Amino acid sequence: MTIHIGAQKGEIAETVLLPGDPYRAKWAAETFLENPRLVNEVRGMLGYTGTWKGNAVTIQGSGMGMPSLSIYVNELIRDYDAKTLIRIGSCGGMQEKVKVRDVILAMAATTTSSPSRGIFREVNFAPCADWSLLQAAAKAAAGNDANTHIGGIYSSDVFYDERPDLNEQMVRHGILGVEMEAAELYTLAARYGRRALAVLTVSDHLLTGEALPSDQRESSFGDMVEIALEAAFA
Repeated sequence: MTIHIGAQKGEIAETVLLPGDPYRAKWAAETFLENPRLVNEVRGMLGYTGTWKGNAVTIQGSGMGMPSLSIYVNELIRDYDAKTLIRIGSCGGMQEKVKVRDVILAMAATTTSSPSRGIFREVNFAPCADWSLLQAAAKAAAGNDANTHIGGIYSSDVFYDERPDLNEQMVRHGILGVEMEAAELYTLAARYGRRALAVLTVSDHLLTGEALPSDQRESSFGDMVEIALEAAFA
């Protein structure tokens, strides 16, 4: 057990999927895993462990934003020896070619700030995905009906952004979408020598204003979970 995860030793798999929403963790576990069992409910941040095609998988909620994700990923790696960590979450589209319901495989994650910034100080560290996971996810996506994009994303440390000029520069420089966690995930994976990837579903669009209603989000998120699982065990 840790401060934020109540699972016992051996109850967390080496492969962990990380949705921000704990109820999305519950949905994904019950939909995609065999014999899922609740292994964490500390502070309502639900985590489940089961199997997928005979492989042990944990799906653990990570909360919103990089500070929250940093807590769970640090503990999953240091205390439970998680080796492969894949974020499965939503994002906002930032390019015209990226449509709502599309899937983004985040090759790299730009950010203005993260919990790890204090370590690097004047260095602008470039957080990126694990190549083997990215390659496997691209292959899995090719066999999936989801329209998929591979490239850079922006991990924002605020949800209610009041910097339209910054968003304009992200769009100008080809950033595919914006979310709030991947940059810290990639940084921690690099620090501890683990594999990490973010597989994201576009739930809304900054340019068009289009957004998925809440009742359609779960059914639209199935593609990214399948891609993440296929990539983890390729």
